This record gives sequence, C-alpha cells and structure tokens, in this order.
Amino acid sequence: MSAPERIPPRSVTAADAGAGTDLAELLARGELTVRGRIREASNAALFCTVALDGREATCVYKPVAGERPLWDFPDGTLAGREVAAYEVSEATGWGLVPPTVLRDGPYGEGMCQLWIDVSPEAELLALVDGEEPEPGWRAIGFAEVGEDRTALLVHADDERLRRLAVLDAVINNADRKGGHLLPTTDGRLYGIDHGVTFNVENKLRTLLWGWAGEPLTPEAADVLKGLRDALGGRLGERLAPLITAAEIDATRARVDALLTSGRHPEPSGEWPAVPWPPV
Repeated sequence: MSAPERIPPRSVTAADAGAGTDLAELLARGELTVRGRIREASNAALFCTVALDGREATCVYKPVAGERPLWDFPDGTLAGREVAAYEVSEATGWGLVPPTVLRDGPYGEGMCQLWIDVSPEAELLALVDGEEPEPGWRAIGFAEVGEDRTALLVHADDERLRRLAVLDAVINNADRKGGHLLPTTDGRLYGIDHGVTFNVENKLRTLLWGWAGEPLTPEAADVLKGLRDALGGRLGERLAPLITAAEIDATRARVDALLTSGRHPEPSGEWPAVPWPPV
C-alpha cells in the first residue's frame, strides 16, 4: 500500500484577518515552532510558525520571560498590554491590530501575533522641504536631518491613520513610531508594538499628530460611544486579566474625555510628544 498523500497546510495571511475568531484559535491552540529571532526588537521577539488542523500561519511570539522591566510601567506585562490593545481594537470594529493572543510557548507564557507582510509601495511618512505640507499630507513637526538643516516631518492624510490616532489616544500609546505602521497590499493598515500602553498617566507619544485639536469624525464619535458601553461590559471583562483595574478605569476616563471634548488630543507639554527615533 502506498503512503497517503500529505496535504500541505493552508497558509493563513493578513488577508484572512477578518476571520478573527478562527485566527485567534489558530494562534492560541496551534503548535508553535520558533524559526528565528527578530534582532531589531528591544525585547525578546521570535519569528514563528503556528499550525492547527491543516492551517498554518507565520507569527511573532514575545515571551514574558524576555521582557525588560520598565520603571514607568511597573504593573502587568508587555504581552498583556499587547493583547489588551488588540481587544480594544476589535471592539472598535476597525481591525487595526493584527490578531493577538496570550498563550504558552516554548519559552513560557507570551504574546502571539499574526505576522503581517508589508506593502513596499505604501508611503505614509516623509521628510519634505518647506514649512507647510503638500495636499494629502499632515505636518508632524520639524526634524534635524543634517548639519544646519531641518526638514518637515509629515504623515499621510489617510483615514486609516486617523482611526489609528483615535485608538492610540484611547489606549494611551507611549510609542507610536513609523516602523509600527504596517500597510498591506490589500489596502489594510495595522499598528503593532503596543507593549507600552494603558498607563494611568498621560504618556501619549506618537507620530500621528496631524489632526491634533481638530474635531473627531462622526464615525469616531460613534465608535467611542460604543467603547464606553463595552468597557462597562464584555470588553471590560476581557481586559481584566490583561491590565489592572486602575488602567481599565483610566481607559474609560480617556474615552469620556474624548467624547466630552469632541476633538483629537493635543500634546500635553508634560511628556515628549514624538517618540525618538521616530521610525
């Protein structure tokens, strides 16, 4: 008798991200195999495959054991905050964070997130000469680019980025860099690296200041109202094992503040507004 034909696993990519529940099950229950290490990461980040029931995906696994302690984020873990950011993103309906779960792995409990392949043609950030951005761009601020030379740092006037700016304000993202923006060939945009979020103190640091002080879109206001209700129910329950009760309360307060002002936040002046390096 001949050996049965092996059916190769079906590769799962960002294009399947709409099937969030199934992807979360694959990430949470699949066999996790480490393929390499992402050396650019400041904490342990491992490139892996995960396989379950004939499906396979590439992913990032960040074990808690590989996290460096942060004096200003003394509670919880980076992994827990990464998963909490995904849960809030899913509650908005915008799907701005790749499917992310907390699970056990070869090096203990950690965050496991779907790997996103980036479109090389997409341009979201630029350095330009002049004091005002061209149409289709929003100014961030001036940056030193050489001896006695500055340039204007700009980001695209893109509705996907504007949604991400609202999400960052909700989760209090302290490190939204250009390298954390992942546009895909199918037109989606994802944000990654949410380990320094949900602090009870205002620590918003981001490149997405282009709408600072401007009115929120009606869509954003509706999403924030939904988040306010969800934080008092199912979303709050899902966040409880991931971040502290004080951090959940602070998240609810930020949502209320955004709804009360009806505007995108502005730099507070109490904390560096733009992360460094910006990319």
